[in-house]
Amino acid sequence: MSTILHKGYIYTVERKTKTKSIFRCKNRNCKARCHTNLSMDAFLSLPTSHCHALQPDSIPAIQLKIGIEAHAAITDEPTSTIIHSALRAYPLGAAGQLPKNESLMLMIQRHRTTETVGADGRLPEKLRKNIAYPDDYYQLFILHAMMIDAIIPLVYGLLIGKSAEDYNLFFEKVLKQDNFQPESNMTDFETGTIQSVKDLLSTILHKGCLFHFSQAVWRQVQRKGLTTKYNEDEVFRLNVKQLIALAFASLD
Repeated sequence: MSTILHKGYIYTVERKTKTKSIFRCKNRNCKARCHTNLSMDAFLSLPTSHCHALQPDSIPAIQLKIGIEAHAAITDEPTSTIIHSALRAYPLGAAGQLPKNESLMLMIQRHRTTETVGADGRLPEKLRKNIAYPDDYYQLFILHAMMIDAIIPLVYGLLIGKSAEDYNLFFEKVLKQDNFQPESNMTDFETGTIQSVKDLLSTILHKGCLFHFSQAVWRQVQRKGLTTKYNEDEVFRLNVKQLIALAFASLD
């Protein structure tokens, strides 16, 4: 596992060149990246800004996995022995993030049986495809459906902007389809999307996305210059998390 930890954030390798390794934030919704030398012991380019709060509680679990994989690569010890040895140094305060034994065992087994594909970490050519679209389009908007415990993409729309009128055109097309009768809908906090939903889907329950709400709170922490305080002050960090948790509180 090519992973680095820096100031409470976790990065995984995205690709490698002849002179450097390029890492991206483990949170795939975040665009933060950094560059290191090939031995990964020095930054060539420091990490860019993140769109979310750090998760210091998850770092011990990541370090545990890295240590277990490294140990498994150099020894033939039984899986249970490797896990037991690693858990001796695991901090009790991070017990809530501790991976299940079954997942750790599977991780070791995969590491020992799976051969590395592509030294540069890139997809093979047969799995690549270039998709071109006219310059007039501004974004790809996707409508998903939540079916029991799965989220399935239903409609892909190329929109020319982000105004309520642009989203209205999209939803009007969707509403013309037979049997489109959603019980509720969930959006981010973009003004155009919310207005369009109010205009065309006013009779169904509208919810805001918790992930995007968390992002919005974190952006405010950054804008107010409170990032360092969040990283270093455990009480303040808990207060920010409690603010996000208000989304679960009853309106009563």
